[in-house]
Amino acid sequence: MKKKIIALDLDGTLLNQDSQLSDYTISTIQKVRQQGHTVLIATGRPYRMAATFYHQLQLDSPMINFNGSLIHMPGKRWQWEKNILIDKKYLLKFLQEEEHFEADFIAGEYKNKFFITQKYLDKIDPALMGVDQITPDTLIKPEKITSDPHSILMQTRATDKYALADEMKSYFKDELEINTWGGPLNILETCAKGVTKASALTYLLDLLQADRKDLIAFGDEHNDVEMLELAGAAYAMKNCSDTLRPHADHLTEYTNSEDGVARELEKLFL
Repeated sequence: MKKKIIALDLDGTLLNQDSQLSDYTISTIQKVRQQGHTVLIATGRPYRMAATFYHQLQLDSPMINFNGSLIHMPGKRWQWEKNILIDKKYLLKFLQEEEHFEADFIAGEYKNKFFITQKYLDKIDPALMGVDQITPDTLIKPEKITSDPHSILMQTRATDKYALADEMKSYFKDELEINTWGGPLNILETCAKGVTKASALTYLLDLLQADRKDLIAFGDEHNDVEMLELAGAAYAMKNCSDTLRPHADHLTEYTNSEDGVARELEKLFL
């Protein structure tokens, strides 16, 4: 079999209901890699919130974070690293509209740091930011916004995160990419215009001298739409959003909580 490139979303896809990797999933992916296939993580999460999974899977491939805003080789200097940033004026505007967007928090995300609103500190799960606790030094202030972020992360109290995402796209005159996270959390992530997991994967396919027909992708949310459209074999999770389903070639037989990705990979390769 020709070697494949397998792009995996994390939340609602590879991770279970407890946002963890099962031993079965880890073992299956290691077996697939041993056959010479390349496994890539493509996630909306910043690296600090995805590093554990990268190391658990013992990957040595490039990683896509912030929905495509950061393409890098974790722990290494890599000449092909790519950073696509958002003009900081948008982060300032987000802060001005904090109540209008019904935000529990707004965070400016950078490669190795973040700044976050702390008005509703009881609504913030520190693990969501990859830390043990939210500390005062991470409080976002306009004077701290001196450089452009990779992404803007927002948790909202709005009852319909999809409708809010559409409203925000209109508010910002379609100048930004605004997507929802997978899973039950009301999280919206904003990237620069044109940045998607697919744009990052296109960049990597070119570097790897691979064809899109050799790309297999798994996702569950509408930030995975472009990635599934790019892939030669596109899998939506059984638990996927209604938005994503029409863009998939296949629906997994099992959900993310039932090792849906690993079971499909086992059928394909093992």
